[in-house]
Amino acid sequence: MSVSAGGWASGRPPECVVGGAAFGTVFWQRSFVYSYSGSLTRQPEELRMSKNNNVDIQSPLCVLCGRTDDCPEKYGEKRTYVEYNLTVHYYCLLMSSGIWQRGEEDEGVDGFLITDIRKEVNRAAKLKCNICKKKGASIGCVDPKCKRSYHFPCGIQRECIFQFMEDFRSYCWEHKPVQKLPDKESRGTSQCTICLDLVEQLPMYTVLKSPCCKNAWFHRECLQYQALSAGIFFFRCTVCNNKDKFQKEMLRMGIHIPEKDASWELEENAYQDLLQCYQHCDIKRCLCKKGRDYNEPDSKWEIKRCQCCGSRGTHLACSSMKSWEQNWECVECRSIFAKSGNYSKQKKRSLATSEKTDGTTCLLEEPCPKCPRQSPGSQRNFLLQSPKIMCQNNLSPCSHLELPASNRVTMSLSPLMSNRNWSLRKKHLRKQRRDVSNILKELKLQVNAKATRLNINAENIWNSALKGFRQRNFSPTNTIEIKFTNCKNRSKTDTSAASKHHFFQLLMLHLQNSSLFEGSSAKNLSLDFQAVKENLYFEAGKMIAVSLVHGGPSPGFFSKTLFNCLVYGPENVKPALEDVADVDVAQTIKMIKYANSLSSLQSTIHNSYEFLAAAGCLRPITALCDKNMLVNDILIHHVIKRITSPLESFRQGLKTLGVLEKMQMHPDAFSSIFCHKPERLSAETICDLFTIHSSSDVNKVEGADFWMGYLQDVESGESVVTLEDILLFVTGSFSIPPIGFDPEPTIKFLHIRNVCLQIATVFLDSMLSAFSHFSPKDMLKVVIL
Repeated sequence: MSVSAGGWASGRPPECVVGGAAFGTVFWQRSFVYSYSGSLTRQPEELRMSKNNNVDIQSPLCVLCGRTDDCPEKYGEKRTYVEYNLTVHYYCLLMSSGIWQRGEEDEGVDGFLITDIRKEVNRAAKLKCNICKKKGASIGCVDPKCKRSYHFPCGIQRECIFQFMEDFRSYCWEHKPVQKLPDKESRGTSQCTICLDLVEQLPMYTVLKSPCCKNAWFHRECLQYQALSAGIFFFRCTVCNNKDKFQKEMLRMGIHIPEKDASWELEENAYQDLLQCYQHCDIKRCLCKKGRDYNEPDSKWEIKRCQCCGSRGTHLACSSMKSWEQNWECVECRSIFAKSGNYSKQKKRSLATSEKTDGTTCLLEEPCPKCPRQSPGSQRNFLLQSPKIMCQNNLSPCSHLELPASNRVTMSLSPLMSNRNWSLRKKHLRKQRRDVSNILKELKLQVNAKATRLNINAENIWNSALKGFRQRNFSPTNTIEIKFTNCKNRSKTDTSAASKHHFFQLLMLHLQNSSLFEGSSAKNLSLDFQAVKENLYFEAGKMIAVSLVHGGPSPGFFSKTLFNCLVYGPENVKPALEDVADVDVAQTIKMIKYANSLSSLQSTIHNSYEFLAAAGCLRPITALCDKNMLVNDILIHHVIKRITSPLESFRQGLKTLGVLEKMQMHPDAFSSIFCHKPERLSAETICDLFTIHSSSDVNKVEGADFWMGYLQDVESGESVVTLEDILLFVTGSFSIPPIGFDPEPTIKFLHIRNVCLQIATVFLDSMLSAFSHFSPKDMLKVVIL
C-alpha cells in the first residue's frame, strides 16, 4: 500500500499508541506512552491549542512542527519512538505532503520508513510557514495554483481544512471547502445537539451543519470530540441517526473519524452489572439459616425471582414452593394485579395449615398459585382470546393498537396465561399457518421451469443476493438455482430445495439485523437515506416475497404496527410508544406523556423545542390534557410519517408475485408468519409432516404408532438425535418453511422377518447420527417389523 500527496491512497493507517524520544540528537527524553479517552463535552480554554511556541525542556519536540504541545484532540497522539530516537504528532505525519508509506504496517512508523521521515524533515526545513514565518512547513495546499506551506498546528490556528480520508488532502484558508446553504434558508441561532449551547446558523469554520437534517447545527469542536469518542462505527447524526451521508460530509469538512470501536465499548467490565442476577430472599421471615443471600441450585434453598418484575426473590422453602417451575410473584406485583381485579386474593395461611418446612412454624408470605383463577368476565381473559374465539363468543375484537397501555402490559405477561388459553392460541396459530401454506402454494403456480442461477457468496450474502436479483435475466417467476461460490463443498450448482432454503435463511437473517429495520425483537422500518437513494427498501420487500413463494423462511420479526401499515395503510394505524426505537425520542415522549402538571409539561416542551419543531409537532398547550394529542402527533411522525418513502418502496417490493395482495386479503393468517417466529419442533409437528406408506404385509397402524413413539422419545431427549436432526436429514432444513416442502417427506415401513422394534429403534438412531452430515434426501425409508 502506497501513499501520495500527504496521506494513504487507500485508507488510513491502523491506530496505535506508542512511546519514544525526540528525533535527532539535540533533544532526548525517556519513553512516554499516551492514550486518549474520548469525551462529548467541550474542553476548557486551557486545553485548546497553545499559541506559546517556547521550547519546554520537560517535553520532546515534534520533528515536523517543532512544538511540544500534547493535545490529542488537536494534533493526534504525540508519539515517541525510543528505537528511532523520534517524536512526532500523529496528524503532522499523516498530513505531510512529501512522504509516502512505502513499508509494511510493522516497518518504521506505521509503514513510514525512518529514511523517508528524515528526508521529509530535511525537505520541510527549506520551506517557510506562511503563517508563523518559521522553517519546517511540511504541509502544502493541494490547489495547483496555491504555493502556501504551513505547519499542521499553524493550519489549525488559521482555520485550514485537513481531510482524513482517501489521499489526505490539505486546503489553505483561501481554497478550503465550505458548506453551501440555500438562499431561502432562515438565519438565526439554534442549539448544538451535542453540548446544548447556542450556535449561530452561519457557514463558518467553527460551525458545521448536518447534511441530513434541516435544523441540525454543531460546533466543530463538539463534533471532533464526539468522533474521537464514538469512532467510525458509532459516529452519526445525533438527530436522525444517519451514518453514511453524515460521515461523508464531516470527513470532507475536516473531522477526523478514527477507525476504532467506541470508547465506551473499550472500557473494561463496562457492562458487568448487566450480567448480575438478583439473588436475595425478600420474604418477611426468611427460613434459611445461612442468610437471605444464600442460593443453592436444585434444592429448597434455590432463589426464585419474581416472574413479573425480576427484582424480588424468595427461597423455594420460604414460600412453600415444591419445585422451581412454580410461578411466583412478589407482593408489589400481586398488589397491582389485585387492584386491577385480575388476581384472586387468598388469605395468608400459616405453615401449620399448609406445608411445614424444617419443622418450623411461622407466618409466611402467601405462595403464589401456579395458575390464578379468573372470573368468566375477566377483562384479561377477554384480551388473551384470539380474534376467532372472540367472534365465536359474539364479542367484538379489540385491536391491540386501541387498547390502553395497562391492558397491553397485561397481555405481555405470558407466564400468567392459563394452559388452556395458551393451547388454544397455539392451535389458532397452527391453523393460520396451514392457511398461509395453501395460499403460498397457489402463488407458486406462477413459477415456471425456466431456471435462473444466482451466484452467492455466503460471507457477503447481501451484496451477492442484490446483484443476483438485479441481473437482467432474473425473474421472480423463474425457478431459482443457487451456486455458493465461496464454499468448497458447494462449488457446484445445487438445485435442491435445501440449498435454496439455506440461501433464503441467510438472507432473512441479514435483513433482520440490517440498517433497514430498527427495534429489538419486533422491528419497524428505519430511515436510511442512502438505502432510499439506492432503492434498497424495494429490493428487501421483493426478496421477502420471493422467499415466501419459492420455499424460503418467513421474516418473523415484523412489529404489529409495521404489519398493519403494510396491510391496512399507514393512515389507519395508531402506533404505540413501544414502536419507538430511538432511546432519546422515547424518553422525550415519556416525559411529555407522564407530565403531572401544566408547568412541567410546558418545561419539557421548551427543552424539546428543536426536536418538536423539526418534527412539525409544535402546538399550543393550554391544558394538561393537550399532552395526549401531542404524544400522538410525535408517535405518528416518528414511526409512520418519517418513513413514508421507505414504507411505500417496501410495499411495492412486497407486491412481487402478488404476496402483498394476499396479505391484505388474509391479514390474520399472514400475521402468524410475519410477526411470529416458527414454533419449536415437536413430535406431533414432525409426525404430521410425513406421509406414511407401508408394504401390503405390514400393519400400517402398528408402524404409525412406532413412528410416533420414536418421535416422542426423541423429543423427550431419550435418543442421541434431535427432531432438528431428523428434519435436516430429510429436507436439508432446520425449520419448516411457511409454504411447506415439495415434495412432501414420506416414510415407508417394510416387512423384514426376525427384526424387533428395539433393533429398529437403534438402527434409526445410528443411521440419523452417522449420516447427519451427508446431503439431504427427498425420502427417508425406515426398515422395521
